[in-house]
Amino acid sequence: MVRFAALHAPYCNGGHSPPYKMTELVVEHLSKSFSTRGEPLVVLRDVSLSLAGGQHAAILGPSGSGKSTLLFILGTLDAPSSGSVRLNGTDPFSLDESGLAEFRNHTIGFVFQDHYLLPQLTVLENVLIPAMADGAPSREAVERARFLLERVGLSERREHRPAELSGGERQRAGVARALLLKPALVLADEPTGNLDRKSAAAVGELLIEMQREEQTMLLVVTHSLELASRFERRYEIDDGMLRPGN
Repeated sequence: MVRFAALHAPYCNGGHSPPYKMTELVVEHLSKSFSTRGEPLVVLRDVSLSLAGGQHAAILGPSGSGKSTLLFILGTLDAPSSGSVRLNGTDPFSLDESGLAEFRNHTIGFVFQDHYLLPQLTVLENVLIPAMADGAPSREAVERARFLLERVGLSERREHRPAELSGGERQRAGVARALLLKPALVLADEPTGNLDRKSAAAVGELLIEMQREEQTMLLVVTHSLELASRFERRYEIDDGMLRPGN
């Protein structure tokens, strides 16, 4: 299988693997609350979990349980009220704003329920968006984007606009975009929530297959028992508390 080196400094090392001792996510005693006119609204309570490179896990929970808030914090899009997050040995919340943005772009990939493909761009251009943060994408980035689109079954659609794709095809493009910069961690928020059953099954299978090939970490939050059943580790979250699932 074709492999490409990480593309951008400082989270690359002369075309070799990033200079971390191991790929690992460690979350310890994480809590999140929001101020209100009365008592604080507690959304997450003492959450701890860990993942190593090549592992995947699913978090099940009803709406309002705190699972999306947890994913936003792990994706460094929000900060915890207390507790710690370490990804590849780095506390992302200790970085300044520009350092955090760069760390997020190169270390974390996102797959959303709504694909967020830009309608004016082709599928290939959409997949290349993470590589455009530092200017025009490199030749290696374009080659990797083409490889990923072939791998997710969209090589014949790469010059199409998102409006010309089915829902399942748009989500497959989203998976390719999330993997472009070979992130250590991929976070997926209800990735099959807007799809019909057949497309949902195909996207769920693709996510795990690509994660295994890339040896990244994958964490999915979902309502879907069918999707969660595909994962080697499952958690349940309710009232902000995370517990091992069945």
